[in-house]
Amino acid sequence: MKQLGTKVLETERLRLRPFKASDAENMYKNWASDAEVTRYLTWPVHESVKGTRALLELWEKEADSTSTYQWCIELKETGEAIGSIGSAHLYEHIEAVEVGYCIGKAFWGKGIMSEALRAVRDFLFAQAEVNRVEACHDINNPVSGKVMEKCGLRFEGIRKQGGKNNTGLCDLACYGLVKRDWEELVKL
Repeated sequence: MKQLGTKVLETERLRLRPFKASDAENMYKNWASDAEVTRYLTWPVHESVKGTRALLELWEKEADSTSTYQWCIELKETGEAIGSIGSAHLYEHIEAVEVGYCIGKAFWGKGIMSEALRAVRDFLFAQAEVNRVEACHDINNPVSGKVMEKCGLRFEGIRKQGGKNNTGLCDLACYGLVKRDWEELVKL
């Protein structure tokens, strides 16, 4: 596994890039202040743009770290920050990355998160040379599992009360993809 850090990735509609403090207003407006968006996440709703800016200033300082993978999802067309995707956990001893993501409600159902996850998945396998990409979701949020499936991650099982989010203890549906299966997937 190569530790490369957050590199700029581009897709047809998106630019995935490190966060900047100047993204604070978009982040707050589009997803961080929305209780519906953060319902199944592990961090609370942001109370103010000031708090969001303080977090992003910290992330901006960490952006050069080769062990940090935290992308801002930006719409190319408008330059607007609409969500985030990154590593929830790195497991270097098995060359694996657990990915987590969220996106503003106004952008749900448009295939944007699948597009972002595919780009991150491909970067992690092809450039960072990880052996495994995994992700989990609260079983009460099955749409997140659909995103994982669209990107080739396969359902591996449920961890009963294996997580805690803004709803409390939760059962997690877990998905994964290993490099050899990804190689077959991208050949198609």
